[in-house]
Order: sequence, then structure tokens, then C-alpha cells
Amino acid sequence: MDVNQAKQEHLLALKVMRLTKPTLFTNLPVTCEDRDLPGDLFAQLMREDPSTIKGAETLMLGEMLTLPQNFGNIFLGETFSSYISVHNDSNQVVKDILVKADLQTSSQRLNLSASNSAVAELKPECCIDDVIHHEVKEIGTHILVCAVSYTSQFGEKLYFRKFFKFQVLKPLDVKTKFYNAESDLSSVTDEVFLEAQIQNITTSPMFMEKVSLEPSMMYNVTELNSVTCGDQGESTFGKMSYLQPMDTRQYLYCLKPKPEYAEKAGVIKGVTVIGKLDIVWKTNLGERGRLQTSQLQRMAPGYGDIRLSLEVIPDTVNLEQPFDIVCKITNCSERTMDLVMEMCNTRSIHWCGISGRQLGKLTPGASLSLPLTVFSSEQGLQSISGLRLTDTFLKRTYEYDDIAQVCVVCPFMSNEC
Repeated sequence: MDVNQAKQEHLLALKVMRLTKPTLFTNLPVTCEDRDLPGDLFAQLMREDPSTIKGAETLMLGEMLTLPQNFGNIFLGETFSSYISVHNDSNQVVKDILVKADLQTSSQRLNLSASNSAVAELKPECCIDDVIHHEVKEIGTHILVCAVSYTSQFGEKLYFRKFFKFQVLKPLDVKTKFYNAESDLSSVTDEVFLEAQIQNITTSPMFMEKVSLEPSMMYNVTELNSVTCGDQGESTFGKMSYLQPMDTRQYLYCLKPKPEYAEKAGVIKGVTVIGKLDIVWKTNLGERGRLQTSQLQRMAPGYGDIRLSLEVIPDTVNLEQPFDIVCKITNCSERTMDLVMEMCNTRSIHWCGISGRQLGKLTPGASLSLPLTVFSSEQGLQSISGLRLTDTFLKRTYEYDDIAQVCVVCPFMSNEC
């Protein structure tokens, strides 16, 4: 009773409606067989129902749209729009009307009013209308606070406000994984592959308009989410990129250091910031949402003081026949090293050449290409192992096993193999 009396004391009425797309109206068909007691009654009622489609009454389809009945839920990345109307319900002329709309979040209070100036007067049965917009960037409880202040014709200053609470939910669940690959044979650093798993955690399907990766200043990015058919590229997800509720989609990107940074092993080694994902989607009736992740970070690869990689290695070799490989040795430390290489045979891998040879001094950041010859005494997939590098300055030995793998086949079709 007190609330109603308080409303009656004011000369102005405040109405707030969230502006959003309508939803498709669906009916619940009820049917029965002709020999049942209702007979054709249910079918006749459905044919007369204006919300059903003629000829398809038993399907949960309709030609009508339903307007929003409440504030409902809004998802992170969408634009919150609301219509605010202040109406003069009295027979008096009201002066100095000021309408203010604030949005209270868990961390801040935002002013959404288009104008902060007061309206000089408002005649009876007239109204003041305003539309506010805000791109939602926080999850959790949001409160729209609408305040109205005015002056009656007798000079009395009045004030009232209303609160509208709504929840902001996460629309997507984004998980990322990083993979380091030694595919760039001409540089000191590795390419980085990013796998982004995006799951739709809403209750309605989404049209994924764009999912892109904005790299940091040290990397160039290549999207690996399409296949080339002739002169055109086709998405791996098909022409209609829909993501159903609770479905997950995986996107893959390749990041390569820019040429000006590729030769600086120390700079790239300490870089952990890769970039950020930019995701744009649309819901059932075209409502657009956008979500940007924070800067994605990865654990920087630890190569230690010396990094050994293979620049040249064949995929397939013959059994007991020597083949050539080219190793690249990079000094990743901050001191000069005097290196000695030892080649230790394993059960299946046998090195050709002199073990214990001097490689000379290697300055910080410098690299050395070294051709080697090796053969395998066993068939199958064999791992290249057994290299040892010793720094004579510090008397420290670095062991390198399982550097790469090679497929060993028998060139003869006989029982000896």
C-alpha cells in the first residue's frame, strides 16, 4: 500500500522497456486419433488458431513474433538498449524535468543518458522519450538506475527513481592451446600454432560471423581454417557457419615471427604475449555480439644454453645405407662457448665420422650449421639420438636425444630383411 501511495503522489510516470529483437512464437500441438473421444475437435481448434501455419498445424511453427515480456538475460559482448519514457499523468504543467539513467556494475557506475540538461516544462499528457545504448563488457549482476527530478507548478521539488536488475552471462567458453613447431628452418625461432576451442554455452544457435586472431607486434598470423578449392578458399566448417547450443568448434592459427625479430633469438625467447581473439556472432534474428579476449600468453620455450635443431633430414631412408642430415647449433646463452661434439651410437643409430671434434667458439646469439652422416641398422620409425655437446670453458655437457625421427625401410624384398 505504501508503494502505491508513493506512486500516486508523483505527477510523472516512468516507464522503461528493453529494446531487443522479438522471438519466434511456437505453439504446442495437441492431437488425437479420429476414433478417440475428442474426434476432430483438437484439429479444428488448431486450424482456427491464428498462430499456426495453414496446412502445417501439427508442427511447432508459427508466423507470429513475441515481444519481450521482461528484461531477461543479456550476454557479454552484446549491446544493451533500452527505451525510457517519462509521461505527465497530471493536469498540471511540470517544470525543470531531469531524467538520468545510470548502469551500476560490480566495478563501476556508468552514465547512459544522452543529455544531462533539464527540460524546461512538460505539459499534461506529454512525455519525454530517450533511448540508451551500452555495449556490455562485464559479466554478473547489472542494475539500471533511472532517476527523475522535477518541479511542480507550486514550486515543490520532487524526486523519485526506479531500479531494474538483470544478469549478464557468458555466451562462449573459449579455451586455447599452444604448440611449438620447428617448421621454420631458416630462422632461430619456432613457429607457434594456436588452437582455439570455442563452445556455445547459450540456449540458442549462433552464426559465427568472424573468428580472427590479432597477433602481437612481433608475429604474423596465418589462418588455417579454410581449404583451397581451385582459386577460391572454402571454410572447413562449410558455407553456413552455425554453432548449435553446447557445440564446440576448433580454430587453428599459425604465428610466425616477423623478419626483423626472427634473427633475434633472445628477444623472441622471452616473448609470452601472442595476441588476442576477436569473435563476432549473430543470434536468431540478427542480433550482433562481439567478444575480444585478453592478451593470450604462452610459456616461452626453454632451449637452455644451446639449442640443437635439424635443418635437413630425409623422411624415408634405406636400411644400413648412410644418409646426410644438417644440424643447426645456436648459442642461446649470454656468453661465448667453445664447443666439442661427440657422437654416441645407439642400438639402431650409428654415426659416421670422427667423434670429439672441435667446433670452435660460438658467440651469444650465433649459430652454426653442421652436416653429419648416419645410418640405421633396424627397420621402422627410428629416433635420431646420441649427440653430445661439451662447453670446454665451463666443462658442461649437453645431451641431445630424440632430436627427430626417420622411417627406415628395407630396399630388398628378401628373407634377409
